[in-house]
Amino acid sequence: MTLPTADVKSAPARLPRGRTVSMADVAARAGVSSQTVSRVSNGARNVEAGTRQRVLDVMAELGYRPNSAARALKTGRFRSIGVIMFTLSTLGNMRTLDGIVTAASGAGYTITLMPVAQPTEGEVAGAFSRLQEEAVDGVVIIIEAHMLDRADVIVPVGLPVVIIDSDAGEPYVVVDTDQEQGTRLATQHLLDLGHTRIVHVAGPATSYSATRRSTAWLGAMRDAGLDPEAPLQGDWTTASGYRLGLGLAARDDVTAVFAANDQMALGVMRALHESGRRIPDEISVVGFDDTDESGSFWPPLTTVHQDFGGIGSRSMRVMLEMLDGAPPSDDRIVPTRLVVRRSSGPPPA
Repeated sequence: MTLPTADVKSAPARLPRGRTVSMADVAARAGVSSQTVSRVSNGARNVEAGTRQRVLDVMAELGYRPNSAARALKTGRFRSIGVIMFTLSTLGNMRTLDGIVTAASGAGYTITLMPVAQPTEGEVAGAFSRLQEEAVDGVVIIIEAHMLDRADVIVPVGLPVVIIDSDAGEPYVVVDTDQEQGTRLATQHLLDLGHTRIVHVAGPATSYSATRRSTAWLGAMRDAGLDPEAPLQGDWTTASGYRLGLGLAARDDVTAVFAANDQMALGVMRALHESGRRIPDEISVVGFDDTDESGSFWPPLTTVHQDFGGIGSRSMRVMLEMLDGAPPSDDRIVPTRLVVRRSSGPPPA
């Protein structure tokens, strides 16, 4: 039986074996101009959605791969951003990186990740050097340490750099959580409940964010007319919170603890539970970060919410502004909010 001609769907003509697919091939198959294919390849937004999808489908069908080197010569950009970071193990860093990757992808950029073994001046300088070899348009640095204003960290001239959560010094553009706002929200919450004997469990002295939180806590206490004791030094880990919490559990003069992150708050709470101290009836505990698990602590933890993903996406927005030759916007500090749960209450009568 012979089918009507209209019902026969002809297979697309194949290109000769071994020949590299060109932009002109894609344009001919998609029924558009080579300029339109170029716009789609470069991530330009002035292409109608249906046309863009048709071009992308043909690219996939033919196996077309844009020549990134030629594109870089033409546009002056590699459409790649380098990210230097110390650790992938923390929740905050992973969520920040996710925000960067998502925003970069949406803008048509790829990410080249460059982990460093230790957050030292030499490691960061070496990472910069390696990223130059990878041909990136700019660099985002996620290292929470007092180090980037040191003389031996040399940033290549003309390479846009955005710093997240570090003491970067005057030459750099910084995107960060509003550390002071979050700390003051937490401290004021405890003060409003009636606490005056509030102890701060701080993060490591090498951490920029830990120092900012300690300074803001001290300022909030002094603004309330109080003369607090020096912060207790932790290291962000649950173990350090537990160790310090055992000492706090033995004290009758402490009615509230503000921990610089949720993990140390968890350690403090474990020590209080094991020592028979009731939370919040005898001692209130407040953290910082609002990790996914903080609502499942017992009791659920009052904490400061950080928008890690927002920090990552904002850093990419600032980076793209710099790449376009525009001055980076002043909107580079991401606000926080207090999440009140059951671990905080009035001091014992």
